[in-house]
Amino acid sequence: MEEVRLYSLPKLKYGYGDLVPHISEEQLTIHHDKHHQAYVTGANSILEKLDKARRENAELDMKSTLKELCFHIGGHLLHSKFWGNLAPAGKGGGTPGGRIGDEIVKEFGTFDRFKKEFSQAANSVEGSGWAALSVCMQTRRPIIMQIEKHNVNVYPSFKIIMVLDVWEHAYYIDYRNLRGKFVDAFWNIVDWGAVDARIVKALG
Repeated sequence: MEEVRLYSLPKLKYGYGDLVPHISEEQLTIHHDKHHQAYVTGANSILEKLDKARRENAELDMKSTLKELCFHIGGHLLHSKFWGNLAPAGKGGGTPGGRIGDEIVKEFGTFDRFKKEFSQAANSVEGSGWAALSVCMQTRRPIIMQIEKHNVNVYPSFKIIMVLDVWEHAYYIDYRNLRGKFVDAFWNIVDWGAVDARIVKALG
């Protein structure tokens, strides 16, 4: 089998209507099929541009090329992570147990304190970006990351275990400009089982 050398849009583990009423079918379909696909297409286009330039020994503006590649790859990887930490309505949310529940209490004192800090991070992202829960592989502490765009303020080598997309394209159809309401709705559809599996994999 030929080695895979390009990115592809991941399939969702739930149907487009399964996150209703927290995310509508229309919102999810456009977000996944249009916006996420655009980052996949953008990243692959740049990889093909790099391949062509190398074959032909052509010159490239590496600064702009790599900046754009970073943006598209960041968008693809964070969206892929986002879909994976969502659960169908009625099957997610609540207070997490397992390793993730233990680590949250150990770091933040209570789940409510973590939820408050994470929500504040999401609501205060300047422009477009993400809130993320990550794990520092040196201190082994869970740390909240506030990402601008898809790639600014990312902590190098940290393992990202949960993300919330707060670009307007993630919520505008359902919530208009009320980002805070979307952030509140997110807590009803977090797949804590998926997040737990990620932290176990990160920390062992």
